[in-house]
Amino acid sequence: MTTAAPDTAALPPTVRSLWTRSRGPLLALLLLVISGMVIAALQSGEQHGRLDPRSADRTGSRALAQLLASHGVSTQVVTTSEEAAAAAGPGTTLLVTRPDMLTQDQLTGLHTATAHTPGRTVLLSPDSSSLETFAPGVRTDSPAGLSARRPACSLPEARRAGNAFLGGRSYTTSVQGADRCYLSGDQPTLLRLPASRTGRDTVLLGSPDFLYNHRLAEHGNASLALQLLGTHKHLVWYLPSMSDPSAAQDNERGFLDLIPSGWYWALLQLTFAAVLAALWRARRLGPLVSERLPVTVPAAETTEGHARLYEQANARDRASAVLRSAARTRLAPLIGVAPTHAHTPDILLPAIHAHLASAPGVDADLHHLLFGAAPADDKALVHLADQLDTLESSIVPQERHAPREHPDR
Repeated sequence: MTTAAPDTAALPPTVRSLWTRSRGPLLALLLLVISGMVIAALQSGEQHGRLDPRSADRTGSRALAQLLASHGVSTQVVTTSEEAAAAAGPGTTLLVTRPDMLTQDQLTGLHTATAHTPGRTVLLSPDSSSLETFAPGVRTDSPAGLSARRPACSLPEARRAGNAFLGGRSYTTSVQGADRCYLSGDQPTLLRLPASRTGRDTVLLGSPDFLYNHRLAEHGNASLALQLLGTHKHLVWYLPSMSDPSAAQDNERGFLDLIPSGWYWALLQLTFAAVLAALWRARRLGPLVSERLPVTVPAAETTEGHARLYEQANARDRASAVLRSAARTRLAPLIGVAPTHAHTPDILLPAIHAHLASAPGVDADLHHLLFGAAPADDKALVHLADQLDTLESSIVPQERHAPREHPDR
């Protein structure tokens, strides 16, 4: 029993060899594209709606929003710092999910809008810039691992919630009256700063993980989240976005500003070295060396090629000008005219008339012959070439038999 040959056997040899050489890279490229699509799909499912109270993903916070709503707390989602500042009025809780994404102008504007209104501000994993604005006197400490931790503090919300899944960043502060909870070593991962004169306190959380949908039901996460964010009846849930117009900074540095200064000196040194190398190599260049051409083209073929080009382009004016110029150049030394005056009618024509006084068969209108207009057709062009040949042949014999007592000619 015979088996059928593969389809590639029926292809021409060139196509088959091309397929053999390229199938490996094409297969690798296909696998790379498929892997990228799978990874992008998986990551998009995990990252979509992170800490978004409208998202039911694992890292979303829809379960917490529904829990707050069941206890009479309304949640307003905002994505710009202007909306957050306008919504965070008296008696509200402001939750900033990504304070590290805010510019200094956004942080200052948001703090100014909320500093004189009673309520609570909750920051998730704040960095040093946001701490300087919202929590002066607080600094970040060493990172802490995520795990279920005991409250280990007197904060009522933490004591009622019990163990909670916290960690991430830890903080250190010298502020009097601050509640330090869920310690990592000696530093808290939940820090509550006492309320100011306006009645607004600040809560710093080292990690937002206990607010995720898949973590909310573990330990006392739901109780702690409900008490921290449900203190007031209105919660402003701020999701910072890079598309926020206020995120643009007037003093934003460009690409060249990010290059260290040492690189400029290195570039200058490389440029100087390149110039020295170019000068060094340039001194080794000697005179041009002539080389024989691989193919020698006879002059007759070149002339014929030019003629065919003139014929195809109907360039009778150009052809006649070349014929007349060449004839004048050849005639000038024969009649004693300097080459610089070969194309001057007032000097060339009288000299030719003097040599052709008794020459038969030459047209008397030498000005039209040597300096006239372009021929009207190909027949007139051929006739012009014949007349020029006749003129040259009429002068050459006379020069060959010229008396030797006239060497100046």
